[in-house]
Amino acid sequence: QVQLVESGGGSVQAGGSLRLSCAASGYPYRHYCMGWFRQAPGKEREGVAAIRSDGSTRYTASVKGRFTISQDNAKNTLYLQMNSLKPEDTAMYYCAADLLACRGSWYLPQYFRYWGQGTQVTVSS
Repeated sequence: QVQLVESGGGSVQAGGSLRLSCAASGYPYRHYCMGWFRQAPGKEREGVAAIRSDGSTRYTASVKGRFTISQDNAKNTLYLQMNSLKPEDTAMYYCAADLLACRGSWYLPQYFRYWGQGTQVTVSS
């Protein structure tokens, strides 16, 4: 069955960095659209970044220039390098996978079929 397992979350001070990983299994990883989402308490889940099977990327405006999404197809692993972190980046971060999501509104969670359990990121000021 499909499994997505995130890791790499933690607590950092503002201006610090973290690298999230998402290990995928159970489906043909290299053909899928992969995304990172986050959800803060009391807020809706929002798209952070996505990467297509051809390697092209998408970012939400608030993280452009600070976050980088990448993947290692040989390892079936998705990454999110987060630099210059801000307190407003505090949230549970989820990776998601779907065959078709990157063709449309990648930032909407309803377009992604598979989800991980999440990893917490906390940024203190």
